[in-house]
Amino acid sequence: MPRRAAPAPLLARRRELRAEGFTDRDLARAVSAGTLLRPRRNAYLPEGAPVDTVDAVSLGGLLTCTAELRRAGVFVMDQATLDVHLPHHASRVPEIARPVRRHWGRLIRSPHPGATSVEPLDAVACAVRCQGARAAVASIDSALHRGYLRRDDLPDLFHGLAGRYAVLLPLIDPRAESGPETLVRLILRSLGLRYEVQVQIVGVGRVDFLVEGWLIIECDSEEFHSDWDAQRRDRRRDQAAAARGFAVYRPIAEDIMWRSEDVVAAIRGLVSGPGGGGRAQCAV
Repeated sequence: MPRRAAPAPLLARRRELRAEGFTDRDLARAVSAGTLLRPRRNAYLPEGAPVDTVDAVSLGGLLTCTAELRRAGVFVMDQATLDVHLPHHASRVPEIARPVRRHWGRLIRSPHPGATSVEPLDAVACAVRCQGARAAVASIDSALHRGYLRRDDLPDLFHGLAGRYAVLLPLIDPRAESGPETLVRLILRSLGLRYEVQVQIVGVGRVDFLVEGWLIIECDSEEFHSDWDAQRRDRRRDQAAAARGFAVYRPIAEDIMWRSEDVVAAIRGLVSGPGGGGRAQCAV
């Protein structure tokens, strides 16, 4: 089962906490002890709230776009930008000691009164606009796979985007278990190769892709850090695949995301090289 997207922390206002019986002294003590965070006047967050969330609230806004997806564990190519959605009437926004990408557009869905992030649909829509097409498809796949977005959200998502984004809809496949897996799928599609996803192979197990019936491609996710035991298991799986007539290619996430031309060249070389016409001898 995929790891579910993390819920965003809720904001508590001073009047709400006082209505629950907290005094100003209680609140001051909690802030001093670190069990409550006060990113701005009369606004409180629970201990452990993500730094991006704290910074967004300190600016009087909501976390959005790639920053919100990153907080929720959804794949994005952008790993640094703080994206904040601000009210349309916001005129004087405080400065903080980091770059901020500000968003003022109209939201598709109204957030909860205590929300610290925009609704998932709006965060994904914003991330689609702010990323390239490949990364946008990978983010949508990841959002669906992790349950951050639902299948029945897709019509509203694309209705809220400009018409030019409709070409992305047929490319979406929530079976992808990582962003790099989506990116490799798009490469295979662009090369016109025949491929299957999440294939179970006798004696080997489930593989990410089976290309042209004989080439196995396995994708490491960007957060994957293999110890030697895991590497040993992978190498023995590759050995078992080779014994059955399959070739195995394992591009690393860094190359898939940032050096895709090298991955394309490797796949082209494999399928057009001396062994490219081979077929595996074991049933799938």
